[in-house]
Amino acid sequence: MKITFLGTGTSQGIPVIGSSHPVCLSKDPRDKRLRVSVLLSWDDHNYVIDCGPDFRQQMLTNSIPTLDGILFTHEHSDHTAGIDDIRPFFFRQGDIPIYAHNRVIDSLKKRFDYIFTDGDRYPGAPAVEIHAIENNNPFCLGGQEVVPINVMHDQLQVFGFRIKDFTYLTDVKTIEDSEIEKIKGSKIVVVNALREKEHHSHFNLNEALAFIAKVKPEKAYLTHISHLLGFHREVEKKLPKDVHLAYDNLQLNL
Repeated sequence: MKITFLGTGTSQGIPVIGSSHPVCLSKDPRDKRLRVSVLLSWDDHNYVIDCGPDFRQQMLTNSIPTLDGILFTHEHSDHTAGIDDIRPFFFRQGDIPIYAHNRVIDSLKKRFDYIFTDGDRYPGAPAVEIHAIENNNPFCLGGQEVVPINVMHDQLQVFGFRIKDFTYLTDVKTIEDSEIEKIKGSKIVVVNALREKEHHSHFNLNEALAFIAKVKPEKAYLTHISHLLGFHREVEKKLPKDVHLAYDNLQLNL
């Protein structure tokens, strides 16, 4: 499996529009972060987790010719707002499979009704093939089992996903012990670390590191990062062995 970090930023991305914060002015390309998303590829299959407002740019940057499906963690705009840009894939491939909680599907139907219509479709509008995800019900993608991981983003339920020895989590604030058991044994774990200061709905850096220490992966990568966490090169030096800041277009092989 090849893992490509399409975006590693928080909801505003880095740089934040109009910001004079030093991280937003950084020339280090690792400090420039699109909205969070990851591409998983194996056996000529390409699956994306989340489809935010930078989706088009991410697909062009990484020269992705086909898309076998999108897994949605939750309905917030930084994870869903790019769904209209599946159109080129739809024109070539037909209906694009999406996988999400029923609540997320209902949200998408309200916000992007022209994609989900059962009536006359506007010429040029894309269409999707809907697959509902339920907790404790693994499903299959491209011959691989996907285990949904149930976490909480303050009061909002969010799905993470484990595929083989890879687990991807974002927008986590709390997670039950029963869900942590699903993650243990992963070789690579990706989890959000927004900033150093505590946040009401996201892990801060210390919470993310405590979580990583509990699940004990071989390697861990931090994502959904805000400019307030600091410069990539400086934060990276402070992290424990085998814990790293992810950055846009980083590729891993598992």
